[in-house]
Amino acid sequence: MDIAVLIKQVPDTYSERKLREQDWTLDRDAADAVIDEIDSRGVETALQLTEAHGGEVTVLTMGPERAAESLRKALAMGAHKAVHILDDGLAGSDALQTSAALAAAIRTLSVDLVITGNESTDGRTGSVPAMLAERLGLPQVTSVRTLEIDGTALHAERVHDGGYSEVSASLPALVSVTEKINEPRYPNFKGIMAAKKKPVSTLGIDDLGLDPSTTGLANAASQVVDGTPRPPRTAGEKVADDGTGGSKVAEFLAAERLI
Repeated sequence: MDIAVLIKQVPDTYSERKLREQDWTLDRDAADAVIDEIDSRGVETALQLTEAHGGEVTVLTMGPERAAESLRKALAMGAHKAVHILDDGLAGSDALQTSAALAAAIRTLSVDLVITGNESTDGRTGSVPAMLAERLGLPQVTSVRTLEIDGTALHAERVHDGGYSEVSASLPALVSVTEKINEPRYPNFKGIMAAKKKPVSTLGIDDLGLDPSTTGLANAASQVVDGTPRPPRTAGEKVADDGTGGSKVAEFLAAERLI
């Protein structure tokens, strides 16, 4: 079976993330860039499935030239080829525009399954998988923690507030995975060297058949109009335990209406 996995290069969560004041978009040059951890788990899921059932894994991303680094990491993990949606006209795209571009790119492939993460650690809308499934006309299973393929059907455990549900769907389909799905493998030296020779296709707005008047920040349906940096953390209140420490802590919590 052939699988497409969507990945995204995001600012490292251990770095300070900033917005650019001129347009309130994420300043991706202000922090170290890494492949989103949830997407690494999506790649691992796809690799395990193809190892069990055969086929190829294609990783796909939309982003600036720098995003190719994350594609190469996924290829080093074992993915077979990659697609990079790269066009300055897509900069600042919102979730609607992003899903349109990703759907157009997936249509150029022939895959049995599309795997995404539940949400990215930068945008955190959690809406792109559903939008993508709708655009592609595919059944979607969200919040997946286990996934098995049986012929032309998939069987998954879908996590929700009350526990989990067992869900089945026919292929082709789209699933979005949670952090509980697996632990991604680390690329070894052989994989890193092999990744340098694996094919990476680049697609732009024209290749995808998109209308330039509908793409990019200027044409986004949602925009950030203002922002304020998070204030620095202030020092906490220290309580010296002279035998009355417990009472002082209780008084503080009561004053903050925490108890």
